[in-house]
Amino acid sequence: MKEREPKSRTYNRKKLSLVFCVCVLLLIGLVVRLVRLMVFEADYYQELAEDLHQRERSIKAARGRILDRNGTVLASNRTVCTVSVVHSQIRDPEGVIEALSRELDLPEETVRKRVEKYSSIERIKANVDKETGDRIRALELKGVKIDEDYKRSYPYGSLASKVLGFTGSDNQGIIGLEVRYDTYLQGQNGTILTLTDARGIELADAGEERVEPVPGADLRVSLDYNIQLYAEQAAKKVREEKQATYVSILVLNPRNGEIYANVNVPEFDLNNPYDLTDYLAGTAQDPATLTEEQKQDLRNQMWRNQSINDTYEPGSIFKIVTAAAALEKGVVSLQDRFSCPGFRMVEDRRIRCHKVRGHGSETFVQAIENSCNPAFIDIGQRVGAEDFCGYFRQFGLMEKTGIDLPGEANIIMHKLENIGLVELATMSFGQSFQITPMQMAATVSSIVNGGRRITPHFGVAIENQEGKVLKKLSWPKGKQVVRPETSEIMRFLLEKVVSEGGGKKAYIEGCRIGGKTATSQTLPRGTNKYISSFIGFAPADNPEVLAMCIIHNPQGVYYGGTIAAPVIRDVFTNILPYLGIEKTEEKAYTTE
Repeated sequence: MKEREPKSRTYNRKKLSLVFCVCVLLLIGLVVRLVRLMVFEADYYQELAEDLHQRERSIKAARGRILDRNGTVLASNRTVCTVSVVHSQIRDPEGVIEALSRELDLPEETVRKRVEKYSSIERIKANVDKETGDRIRALELKGVKIDEDYKRSYPYGSLASKVLGFTGSDNQGIIGLEVRYDTYLQGQNGTILTLTDARGIELADAGEERVEPVPGADLRVSLDYNIQLYAEQAAKKVREEKQATYVSILVLNPRNGEIYANVNVPEFDLNNPYDLTDYLAGTAQDPATLTEEQKQDLRNQMWRNQSINDTYEPGSIFKIVTAAAALEKGVVSLQDRFSCPGFRMVEDRRIRCHKVRGHGSETFVQAIENSCNPAFIDIGQRVGAEDFCGYFRQFGLMEKTGIDLPGEANIIMHKLENIGLVELATMSFGQSFQITPMQMAATVSSIVNGGRRITPHFGVAIENQEGKVLKKLSWPKGKQVVRPETSEIMRFLLEKVVSEGGGKKAYIEGCRIGGKTATSQTLPRGTNKYISSFIGFAPADNPEVLAMCIIHNPQGVYYGGTIAAPVIRDVFTNILPYLGIEKTEEKAYTTE
């Protein structure tokens, strides 16, 4: 067999040339890469290198305060400390563990896990009071860092809790005004930068670089501490007396929509907003037996602002709207007469009046004084379903009020095509639909203030720490919802309700007060649970303040004129002199 000949020299040269070219290309690629890294991307990698030798700690910005209309501080900050450890700098681990466990009142095992954890910086405990932080700092423990921080503080505990809201551990607003105006209140955090060596140990001679925090701006609100306090005391008193589920009181300026007080008892402790102990007091529920999901559901209920987040059937207070609509349409006059036998048959429904024997023959004025359902069923039919819905829109009821709190609920209302004679009849005296108490108060304000729609609100201005106004908060100027003549007649009628009708228990000698009572059943019907309410304003001829009380599920006597009207009388007795609304000589309010 023939022996294979060796490969030619030409073939070997080609192979060497190929290897050489590959090496040259690799070398060129390496040079290009080095040029790119050393020239074009030098800044980027320089930053990475610095980051490896820098340790950054945050400096929390002081959150802006919330001030009432007179400058009383409703929400502020207190200095606290965050205690952390840097593992690579600790020289005496056992001493650090023992000291931090003792001073911070933490289990030794918990502290040990964090001290022995390999990390650039490990937080041991936040929101430590300043006195404790200063004691730990005085121990001069290597590797232990004490950074001053801020914790939100509410000087008056539960006062206006469902309006103010509170902040989380990150100092951001969670509910209420705290979240609505978070952008202004929050401020901008600062930083502390320190240099370390390759082992992560801070360089003694390098010092530190600080970027100082920018504090948040203050929020000035229309809430009045004194009026809020008066209203809260009145709400607590009637809730205890009537063993009610909860009580809401609103006090506002009907001319411009500024809210002076918004009480929803039971309130909760803003300095400890997750604690359910007080909220569940007197119930069969024990917080210790609840799952975390159940606890959170209860907290969400506890934090709800019933005046804004919940809807209800307004009952006879809504007769103010029905009467105003009828006057606007021109289908009723003060001299019109109605007949009340104690009920009204509407199709196959027998709808009763609260006075079983009836009111007999009565004028339009007397129908409002008596809060007579049959008369208002007749008035609603005169207006008609289509126009009635039109007045709902005209008065602003079909839209949210635009209040500066989150979670406002909207009206729950029949569609026009679903409104028959029975639905129209019940709507005329405030049943078979639901609105929020805030919407009801805003609508009545608009009807009695001369006829212009208001936007209820709390925010007045954004200010700096020295009180200089940075931004004045403005609110939409509402449209004219009723004629001034209609507004004047409604003020006359509602003053008669207090002076001669069902709202007599709101009467204060020497004060001209207008108002309307209401008593309605909660859904579902037949549970014997009621909502009692009263809305009042003063002075009746030129309102400067309007107040509303709603009592949910009172025990025993539940009529609004009997239990809710006296609450507003007590509130007015306290706040009218405070607001500079003086008593006048008694005189009849007449209208042409």
